Amino acid sequence: MTVQQALRNRWVIVPLAIAVILLAWNGYVALNDGGMVAGRVVDRNGRAVADATVILLERNFVTHNERQRTKSDASGHFRFSGNNNHSLQLEAEAAGLGRSERVVVRLWFRAQNIVLVEPLRFAGQLP
Repeated sequence: MTVQQALRNRWVIVPLAIAVILLAWNGYVALNDGGMVAGRVVDRNGRAVADATVILLERNFVTHNERQRTKSDASGHFRFSGNNNHSLQLEAEAAGLGRSERVVVRLWFRAQNIVLVEPLRFAGQLP
């Protein structure tokens, strides 16, 4: 069997394809496992909420327990580091606005870096 014939054989192509996919996935995991969770906090109208407390809750066996807290900056952005879980919940609280709804975040693997697409949104609005 020549090399060209071997490269057209499904018994060679399928294991090679699986090996390439596994290497690509492991490379992606290695480059994106810093445990960073970032996002933004806004009011009902989409305006940034500065100095809001953002709470990261980590799933234990059957409950979610508070793991970290941080504050949003002037543009409403927040960032957590050191997350080592794949099932999270996030919520925000601010004076005069109360609490946002909890947002469930499920990651593909432990410590995956993620930037939330949708912001944490308060039901109220800033004055």
